[in-house]
Amino acid sequence: MTTQTRQIQLTRRPSGRPTPADFRTVTVDLADPGPGEVLVRNTVLSVDPYMRGRMNDTKSYVPPFELDAPLEGGAVGEVVASGDPGFAVGDVVQHMAGWREHALLPGREARRLDTSVAPASAYLGALGMPGLTAYVGLTRIGALVEGETVFVSGAAGAVGSMVGQIARKLGAARVIGSAGTPEKVAWLRDELGYDAAFDYRQGPVRRQLADALDGGGVDVYFDNVGGEHLEAALVHLHDFGRIAACGMIADYNAEGPVAGPRGLMQVISKRITMRGFVVTDHREAAGEFYRAAAGWLADGDLVFRETYVDGLDSTIDAFLGLMDGANTGKMLVRL
Repeated sequence: MTTQTRQIQLTRRPSGRPTPADFRTVTVDLADPGPGEVLVRNTVLSVDPYMRGRMNDTKSYVPPFELDAPLEGGAVGEVVASGDPGFAVGDVVQHMAGWREHALLPGREARRLDTSVAPASAYLGALGMPGLTAYVGLTRIGALVEGETVFVSGAAGAVGSMVGQIARKLGAARVIGSAGTPEKVAWLRDELGYDAAFDYRQGPVRRQLADALDGGGVDVYFDNVGGEHLEAALVHLHDFGRIAACGMIADYNAEGPVAGPRGLMQVISKRITMRGFVVTDHREAAGEFYRAAAGWLADGDLVFRETYVDGLDSTIDAFLGLMDGANTGKMLVRL
């Protein structure tokens, strides 16, 4: 028996902003699972900003996507056939064989999910890599201390929306965020409990951040954007401030070298620490985070939002929309 299914492949390396012509959807046949394997029918796929970097043939912290092969990414789904005694048909699992309708993979690469804690999709967002990234950036990299002020760019995205809430749980006195629409700004203030938020499209980030700080400064800057946001943060960071550099989406589609941020002399004069990080380097924090986050979710202290598109054929549009800020919270593809 075989299972006929579809998958999305990368056909060429994008130059600048990706286009649909860089991808193709193909139909393939998957064999029944052999010993130690499981066949999963994917139900929800994740698209994430880091995937843009993997489309380039450059050395990085993770290998580039292969051409003419299915792309990879977080996904959740249901086991429909199993050759691994550790999994039964009907188990809900998480894995990294996304961008496809079905995945045949070793059981060791799948993780059974407890959907009594949260829906399976939450393990791609609030209880998954984005939530853990926020936690690691604040605790391991930003070294947040109770009573400090946190500024996060891209605050309405999958990671950013977790940063502000977790910072508050960890004792931050003030949390400030930037987002790209008035609706997102309202969500940050009214539902997520940010003390201040602003629409970066409505004026210079440096000025708007100053207004939000109301004479104060920033202790920890959680950077998802880079560019103008990073320059503004350098101006407003306190002495001995810390920057947790998670992403710089403003430059992901650049077609050539980009100018460095102005104001770097402040790193010296203010004795600022700036450290980039990749969440997979901090697996020791996962158990600690999951225990805390599950409790926060149960208590209603951790709120998350998901933006859905439907169908495998919408995956590329979802990814491109993510790069344009079309999502509030986690961008997901529902199959």
